[in-house]
Amino acid sequence: MDLQGRLEETLPSEDGMADWRTHRCGELGLGNVGGRVRLAGWMQSKRDHGGLGFIDLRDRSGLVQLVVDGTVHANLAHLMDLHCESVIAVDGLLVRRSAETVNEKLATGAVEVRVDRATVLGAADVLPFPLDDAHADLVGEELRLTYRYLDLRREKCRQRLVQRHRIQTAVRNYLNGQEFLEIDLPILFKSTPEGAREFLVPSRLHPGEFYALAQSPQQYKQMLMVAGLERYYSMARCFRDEDLRSDRQPEFTQIDLEMSFVGREDIHRLVEGLLQSIWRDVLGLNLTLPLPRLPFHEAMDRYGSDKPDLRFALELVDLSSALRHAKLQIFSNALRDGGVVKALNAKGLANISQGELATLEETARAMGAPGLAFLAMVNGQLRSPIAKFLSREEQDAIVAALQLQEGDVAFFAAAPWETACSILGRVRLDCAELLKKRGQLHLSSNSFHLLWITDFPLLTYDGEQGRHVATHHPFTAPIPEDMPLLDSNPAAVRGQHYDLVLNGMELGGGSIRIHSPQLQRKIFEDLLKIPPDIVENRFGYLLRAFRYGTPPHGGIAIGFDRLVAMLCGTDSIRDVVAFPKNQRGVDLMARSPAPVAERQLKELSIALR
Repeated sequence: MDLQGRLEETLPSEDGMADWRTHRCGELGLGNVGGRVRLAGWMQSKRDHGGLGFIDLRDRSGLVQLVVDGTVHANLAHLMDLHCESVIAVDGLLVRRSAETVNEKLATGAVEVRVDRATVLGAADVLPFPLDDAHADLVGEELRLTYRYLDLRREKCRQRLVQRHRIQTAVRNYLNGQEFLEIDLPILFKSTPEGAREFLVPSRLHPGEFYALAQSPQQYKQMLMVAGLERYYSMARCFRDEDLRSDRQPEFTQIDLEMSFVGREDIHRLVEGLLQSIWRDVLGLNLTLPLPRLPFHEAMDRYGSDKPDLRFALELVDLSSALRHAKLQIFSNALRDGGVVKALNAKGLANISQGELATLEETARAMGAPGLAFLAMVNGQLRSPIAKFLSREEQDAIVAALQLQEGDVAFFAAAPWETACSILGRVRLDCAELLKKRGQLHLSSNSFHLLWITDFPLLTYDGEQGRHVATHHPFTAPIPEDMPLLDSNPAAVRGQHYDLVLNGMELGGGSIRIHSPQLQRKIFEDLLKIPPDIVENRFGYLLRAFRYGTPPHGGIAIGFDRLVAMLCGTDSIRDVVAFPKNQRGVDLMARSPAPVAERQLKELSIALR
C-alpha cells in the first residue's frame, strides 16, 4: 500500500469546511489550550528527532507547530517521510508549550498540536527550489515564474497579494462613498493607431477585420458622461503591446474614473481623498493635503523631469546670465544659438571615481550631450579640465549660485532649454543613486512624496511626422486663457492635463476633456492634421455623441499595479501581479504565447508568412 493509502484513515466527508478544519493555523492561541482541533494545510518544514517529529503546518492565516509521536501512534510515523509542501489534514489536542520551547517570533509560538490522526490530501514531489524568503534572492526569476504557484506560497509573495486586495478594497470603499458607479466597459475595442502599439484580435465573423484590446476605456467612459451617468469608476484591465520593463506588463490594471461637471481642482481633491484613504486604511499613515502642484515648465527647470523625485534636493540652476561672456566654447555656442547653461550641485561627490564619472558621461551622451562638463571643489579650489577657461569672476558666480562647498561637484549641460534640463535631470537621478550607495543619502521606505504636475503643453511638434501630436491624448481640453493661441501659436497652448507623481514615478494621469464637437474636430483636423475621412472612421461616433448635449467632464487613470508595488516597497510590478509575464512578454508557467492549429487560422481567414 502506498504512503497516502496508509495514512487515509480519517478522510473527512465532503459536507463542508467544518469537516476539513475547525480552526485555521494562525488563529490558535492559549485560549484554545485543552481543546481538540482539526487543521489542514501545507507542511512548511519538518524536524525528525528519532520517533518524535515536529512539523510546521501552514495555511493562509499563519503557522502552527505539530508534534508527531511515532512511538505512540505508529501509523503517523510515515508523515515524516512526506516531502515538504505536501498537503495534510490532522486531528489532535492543543497544548501549551513548555517555557523553554516557546517561540516568541511566531504568533502561535506558545502552543502546539499533539497529532493523533492524519490524512494526506496531496503529496508533494521534491521542490525545484526552496520556498523560504531567505533563499528567494538565490533563485532566478525565470525559475520562480515557471513555478509561480510555488513562488506564491512564500510569505512575502502572499503578503503582497493580500496588500493588493486591501488597497483595492480601500479604493472601492472610498469611491462608492463618493456616489460613483462601478461599471464594466468593453475590452474588445477598435484600433486607434495614434496611441501605443495594440494587441489585435481577428474576427471570425468578419474576415479581414480586427478588434483591438483596449489600451484604456477612455472613449467608452466619455460616452458614459454623455449618457448622464455622471460618476463612473472601474478597476479596468488594459492592454499595450509595448517593450517591457520593471514597471510595465502587456496587461495591467488601472483605477479608472470619470466625472461630469468638474474642473481640475475637483479631480485633485477627489483623488487626494482617495489616496488619503488608502494610506490610512492600508499603511496606517496620514498624508498631508493638499498635495503640491508644480507646473510642467517649473518641474523641468528645477528638476529636469516631468516626474521629479522630491525625496532629495539636487535642484538645477540656470547659469546662462553668469556665463554669457564665457570663453568656453561649449557654453558660448549654446548661448549664441538661444540655448541655456544649466548646472546642479551633487553635494559630496567631489571624490567621484573615474569609472563613476564615465558612467555619468555616458548617461549625458545618451540624452544628446557631447559630454559632461564638471567642476569639483577640492581644497578650496575648483578642479576640472574646464576651470582654466573660466575667469575668476565666472568661477565665483558659479560657486555662489550653486552654493558649492568643499567636497561638492557641479555638473553642467549647455543646450536648448528642454534638452539641457533633460540631460541634467537624468544625471541628477544617477547622482542620487551614487549618494545612496555611499550612505550619504538615506531614503526611508515610508517616505512618500506625492505631487501634481500641471500645465503640460497641449501639443508637441514631431519632426519625423512634420506635424503636431497630442502631448498626452487628443481628447484633452486646452486651458481656456490659451484658446486664442490655437491658430497663431499652437505650441504655446497648455492643456488641462495633470499627472500624479510619487517618488519620481508617474502614478497616473488625466485631464479635463473636450466636450464641444466643434473644438474636438478642430483639434483632430486642423492641429493634428488627421484627414477628415480618418477622423470620421475612428472618431465619428464620438463627435456625433457630443452633438446631443455633453456635460463638461474629466477624469484620471491611476496605475494600480504600480501603486501596489510602491506601497509594498518593490521596484517591479511583476512582484505584485499574481501571474505576470517576464520581460519578453512570456508567461513561463503556461508557456504563452504559443502556436495555434492551422484549423484555427483558417477559421479566422489568416495565413502566416
